[in-house]
Amino acid sequence: MGDNGPGELMGPYEIGQRLNVSRSRFQQIAMRPTFPKPYQELRGMKVWLRADVEAWIAEHRPPRPADGDEAE
Repeated sequence: MGDNGPGELMGPYEIGQRLNVSRSRFQQIAMRPTFPKPYQELRGMKVWLRADVEAWIAEHRPPRPADGDEAE
């Protein structure tokens, strides 16, 4: 009790789905200096904290207007 761990983790597949981009496009995004550093590197895979990824999305990927929501 007390330590709930680091929080929810995301791998490249989950982040790519969240960003709606291909795996190769996510790899390009992950190399940006503004993208959060991985929480941990496992054998052959990096994982990120969901909270870090969501914070980055909120700052760097503002929502696009949905169809019909454009300002007139």
